[in-house]
Amino acid sequence: MPTLPDAEALDRADPFAEFRDRFALPEGVIYLDGNSLGALPRSVAARLEAVARHEWGERLIRSWNEADWWNAPRRIGDRIARLLGVSDGEVIATDSTSVNLFKLIMAAAGTRDGAIIAEADNFPTDTYVAEEAARLLGRPFRLVAGSGMVDALVADVAAAVITQVNYRTAARADIAALEERARRHGTRIVWDLSHSIGAVPLDLARDGASLAVGCSYKYLNGGPGAPAWLYVASALQAKLRSPIAGWWGHADAFAFDGQYRPAPDIARFLGGTQPMLSLLALEESLTLFERVDMDRLWAKSVRLFDLFAARIEALCPELTILTPRDPALRGSHIALHHPDAQRIITALIERGVIGDYRAPDIARFGLTPLTLSHADILYATGIIGDVMASGAWRDVAIEGGRVT
Repeated sequence: MPTLPDAEALDRADPFAEFRDRFALPEGVIYLDGNSLGALPRSVAARLEAVARHEWGERLIRSWNEADWWNAPRRIGDRIARLLGVSDGEVIATDSTSVNLFKLIMAAAGTRDGAIIAEADNFPTDTYVAEEAARLLGRPFRLVAGSGMVDALVADVAAAVITQVNYRTAARADIAALEERARRHGTRIVWDLSHSIGAVPLDLARDGASLAVGCSYKYLNGGPGAPAWLYVASALQAKLRSPIAGWWGHADAFAFDGQYRPAPDIARFLGGTQPMLSLLALEESLTLFERVDMDRLWAKSVRLFDLFAARIEALCPELTILTPRDPALRGSHIALHHPDAQRIITALIERGVIGDYRAPDIARFGLTPLTLSHADILYATGIIGDVMASGAWRDVAIEGGRVT
């Protein structure tokens, strides 16, 4: 079983060790929930104060031009594009993941007849949005088991919603293989990359993906409810129409034309006035990735996972690892099964190890390489081992289905 000297040796060789001090992490806490809400980058608070005091407080409406607020969705989108492996002008930062998913499903399905399908084990909002889009369009809607998605991409399917990294187990889908199958039948896939971006190396251009959405408050550390993003390959942009026609998406927004004419490019997927404070907080957080090589970051994620898994297997035989062991088949969190996972997570949080629970029986721990050391993993798994061996989790009371 790996020991503290093993973890400390890995930390001494860690190329990302310096990044830890760039985050405002509280003392006495090992934060293993960055896959739900990323930690606060220290520079974000200063950036927001400058925006509020100077750009908004002093320059007022002039900042739309002087500080280039108007182009923030495009400018931030281009930063995100580099993490997706696509080109400038193919990503826009705007709205929420759910809203962006609705836009792209409606736009994709509008190009041809056919059903809309989604994964049965997807994050619920994805299936809710996909089903409602199908209802609005009068199309058949089908839920498909994740393992059956390849066979479900057939000729009568107009659009499919697929998540690359499963939010429960971290199992990772093969984008290139599924896109190749979809192309054969003329189906358009809308990818949800919320649990991928900023954690898993992505190359959507290479893999043939043309449509994707994702959030920015997980591995991108954009803040709670930070604006999401959407990607449309440049060759498709003029062919797809957003179902939300807002003035920011108009071909000439300041003409105040009585008739809507969509912008010729990615801007057509904008709607109303953008939330500038949260957009600029996201922009600041993304500066952290300017010096990050995603392949090296992923290599650290693999090391963190292997250390975590080896110690859980040695210390906690009653916990079952659900996440695939092959790095090519997983994202950057580890999922453990136990019938009382909710009690276990609550007992751990009380001891300063913050993970999260996913119904009905999964304890989930995010492995965020920019904020975690290998020693963190060693200490956290030691506390997990103590909680399980002592049975401390059994003392957590549950009332009305909730942990109290």
